[in-house]
Amino acid sequence: MIFSSFQFLFFLLAIMALLIVVPGQRARKIVLLVASYYFYAYWDYRFLALLIFSTVANAYLGKAMYTATDAARKKRILIASLVLNLGILGFFKYFNFFITSAEALLAPLGMHFGTLSIILPIGISFFTFEAISYTIDIYRGTFKPADSLVDYGLFVAFFPRLISGPIVRPADFLPQLKKPIGMRAQNVWDGAQIFTVGLVKKLLLADTMAPFVDQVFAQPDYFSAGTVWLAVFAYAIQIYCDFSGYSDMAIGTARMLGFHLNRNFYMPYISTSLTEFWQRWHISLSTWLRDYLYIPLGGNRNGQRRTYVNLMITMLLGGLWHGASWNFVIWGGAHGLGLAVNRYWGKTFKAKPTPIGRFVAWFFTFLFVCVIWVLFRAPDTATMAAVYSKMLFINAQGATWYYTWFFIAAAAMVIGHLIGMRRTEEDLIFFRSPFSARVAFAMAAVLLIVYLFAPTNANPFIYFQF
Repeated sequence: MIFSSFQFLFFLLAIMALLIVVPGQRARKIVLLVASYYFYAYWDYRFLALLIFSTVANAYLGKAMYTATDAARKKRILIASLVLNLGILGFFKYFNFFITSAEALLAPLGMHFGTLSIILPIGISFFTFEAISYTIDIYRGTFKPADSLVDYGLFVAFFPRLISGPIVRPADFLPQLKKPIGMRAQNVWDGAQIFTVGLVKKLLLADTMAPFVDQVFAQPDYFSAGTVWLAVFAYAIQIYCDFSGYSDMAIGTARMLGFHLNRNFYMPYISTSLTEFWQRWHISLSTWLRDYLYIPLGGNRNGQRRTYVNLMITMLLGGLWHGASWNFVIWGGAHGLGLAVNRYWGKTFKAKPTPIGRFVAWFFTFLFVCVIWVLFRAPDTATMAAVYSKMLFINAQGATWYYTWFFIAAAAMVIGHLIGMRRTEEDLIFFRSPFSARVAFAMAAVLLIVYLFAPTNANPFIYFQF
């Protein structure tokens, strides 16, 4: 049940109708919780028990940690929570990865290991990180446990962001459950606009890039260097519009139901440094890594050398979070190295920025991000090497394909960013006035364009695999 399907539309309308007719705060929470479990089970019912087990276990551990008066006992409970959550994530997502890596390393010694047929539960990286932040915040004393198991269950399983985020902190979501839950016209109107922006990004931009990107990355040796470069830039558009489109639809759906989720992307491709890029890209993950990994490692408090080490560790693990593949680890390491260089440059050369300087900084930041996206997209090291050899013009010959939709999507991206730079942070809400016939016509025209020009078969969201 993807957000761009009619099944999801009917599902959402049914929930909205129930929230109107079902009386009482607790009953409406239960409606949302049951709906969230149904949404998760729709993907694969076999893993619903895992989600519920994780919820009950972390709710219990959080409550036990909060009531414990002994600091040593609190620490033991926190360790138990981390072992539980990271153990679940490690088994399902990384067991076979580490086994095959060890086998490749020890094969010359004649050692071989068997792998398991493990299916990756959808959304496990997201709800695991949310569970970890919940118990750590209680341990730090910055947050109290949820008022009830239903409240905590809804924090973990709230369906708009359950599958691919944004990653939500308990302090941002749980207090909203203390407010009356119900349908309000302005929330529905604002949320529908945010959802529509995400729908346009996903169907008209990301999905139209997919056939071109898939074909070039499937056989890079067949295409010319220029076409491969075009495909790399097309993938930069695809992954941004795909993931930010999902985030917009998740945020819009939550807003329609009366909940506020923090923004997850803020025009990352206008960044003039890699540090700024990570302040704008996948904001919920980058801030999570900062607060729960980088700062506990020491952050920038122990000198420059230690800061660079902390940056590398954080980004290497951030890369591994994205997937059980050495390509993702290398991708994370490349960004860690880039952030270290970025920090060193900023500390060493403190020149006042000029328009030309800002343009040069933007150009090299954007180019670096796009070039490193190859590591993220290539399915294996052979493909990665073939793409990079084309980009370096080592083997430049091949078929030339100037994909028309790329230039349309690139123009739309530029226009969208120019508009976004002139608006406030809430730039996804274009009409703040009450619903009117004129606005209804504009919305209908946008949806008609999406219906006419979107690909027939929508691609799964890229971040579903994480």
